[in-house]
Amino acid sequence: MNLKGKTILLTGASGGIGSAIARQLAAEGASLLLTGRREQPLQQLINTLYGDGHHYVVADLGDPVQRQQLLDAAEDVDVLINNAGISDFRLLADSSEQDIQRMLATNVEIPISLCHSLLPLLQQKNEAAIVNVGSAFGAIGYPGYSLYCSSKFAIRGFTESLRRELADTQVQVHYLAPRATSTEINTSAVNELNRELGTVTDSPERVATELVDLLQRPSSSSRAIGWPEKFFARLNGLAPGLVDGALKKQLPTIRRYARLNHQN
Repeated sequence: MNLKGKTILLTGASGGIGSAIARQLAAEGASLLLTGRREQPLQQLINTLYGDGHHYVVADLGDPVQRQQLLDAAEDVDVLINNAGISDFRLLADSSEQDIQRMLATNVEIPISLCHSLLPLLQQKNEAAIVNVGSAFGAIGYPGYSLYCSSKFAIRGFTESLRRELADTQVQVHYLAPRATSTEINTSAVNELNRELGTVTDSPERVATELVDLLQRPSSSSRAIGWPEKFFARLNGLAPGLVDGALKKQLPTIRRYARLNHQN
């Protein structure tokens, strides 16, 4: 897909990954419709973007009325990028029913709803695409992230199904699975855990580069970022018992930081 002149709806635009994606898409000549919950970061981002014709809509996508306002503004989009999401490093025993509902609504129900609402428009285009941003934890169940993993497993399965459902249409359906990324979504406990375990952390710009490259591919595809995360995802599918054993050794460390994170 040639992104020049394409109109792209990007959710979660004011976050670390979202901002990096917006800048790279604008540099490719796309016109952006950005959305997030706070106006000031969106306005600041718009002011840094290359080119004209960029707009933003302030919306809490969990509110059906505000979500519809975004859809009304997205009357001529060519590409939907479902980037908005939340993470919560917390043991299930320390989670509330509200935590469960919020995670699944934000990371699963809203992206699926946006795909459903915009699909008739996208199918009218000569060239269109959907990108759902998942996670390495959409392929590896990880202690302390049971709610987050469940949401990302779900969006990965949804994307795979939709890609196959639309395989004979002009709508490309992509899935991108970043690994740990340096953004403000990470708490201090998460950062300390990653340092102690030696987890490699990518920059938002790397994630954005991978996403733009996916969009420029000639056909639908899925991509996981980073090694050894790709290896462990495949190993988890083939021999999950080996991954069980490796993660069991990390469990005391993970529990310690998860409880510290919950206390804060």
